[in-house]
Amino acid sequence: MTADASDAAEVRNALLRLRRGTGLPVAFGGLTEAGQQMRISELSGTATHALRSLLVTSGTGLGGKTVALSRPCVVTDYSASRQISHEYDAPVAVEGLRSVLAVPVVVRHRVRGVLYGALRTALPLGGRMLDAAVEAARDVERALVVRDEARTLVTGAGAGPGWEQVREAHAALRALAPRITDPELRAELLGACALLTAESTGPPRVRLAPREVDVLACVAEGATNAVAAERLGVTPETVKGYLRSAMRKLRARTRGEAVVAARRAGWLP
Repeated sequence: MTADASDAAEVRNALLRLRRGTGLPVAFGGLTEAGQQMRISELSGTATHALRSLLVTSGTGLGGKTVALSRPCVVTDYSASRQISHEYDAPVAVEGLRSVLAVPVVVRHRVRGVLYGALRTALPLGGRMLDAAVEAARDVERALVVRDEARTLVTGAGAGPGWEQVREAHAALRALAPRITDPELRAELLGACALLTAESTGPPRVRLAPREVDVLACVAEGATNAVAAERLGVTPETVKGYLRSAMRKLRARTRGEAVVAARRAGWLP
C-alpha cells in the first residue's frame, strides 16, 4: 500500500499523543516507502527541519534498526551509542537530540512506519515512556488496517466473481464504523462504503438512516435479527424497529424485498 495524506495525518496525530503520553519534548516519524526505506515526514516539537524528509534505510541508525528488527529500540546517547550505526549523526546533532526511542508501526507482519520520541539530554527513557510510544504506534496500526480494507473494497468493487465477498465486507465495515471513535476516520470509512453503491453517483431517492442501512446490510447477508443485533451492538428489538422503519420507507413487505429495494435505491452494493 502506498502512503497518502490521510496516512501521514495519522502519524502526525500519533506524535502529538506520544508527546502527551510521555512528556518527551520532541517526536517525529514517517511511513515506509518502496523496499525497506522509511522517510521521516512528520515533526512535532522540533527546533529545526534537519530531520524532515530524511530517508532511513533498514538496518541503519536507530530507526533503521527498528525497521529491521520490527521491535522498539532505545539509545541513551545517540551520537555515542555502540548499539547503532551512525549514518544520520549530522541531522540528529543539528536538532540537538541525545536520548531517543523508536517504535515500529507493524501491519500484517510488515513494518509500515516508525515513531520516534526524544530528549535533548542524555537521560534514560523509562518503561512508561516506551509503553506510551508503543500505544501511539498501535493507534496508527489500527487506522492503517481500516484504511487498507477500505481501499481494497474500492479497488475490488465490480470484480465479478468477488462481488458477494464485497457485499460481505461492506456489511462488516458498516458494522465496524460506529465503534470507531475518530470522527474523521469513521466518515472516511463510510465514504468508502458509499463508493461501492449507487449512493456515490448521487443522492438516493429514498432516505434511510445510517442504522437502517446497517441493519439492511446484515439482513442482505442472511443474518437473523439476533445476529444483526450482536454485530451492531444493539438489542434484537432495536434491530426489528430499524428494519420495520426501513421496510416502510422502501415500501417492502418482506425482508428480501427490502434488500432488493435498498440495492435499487443505491444504499447497498
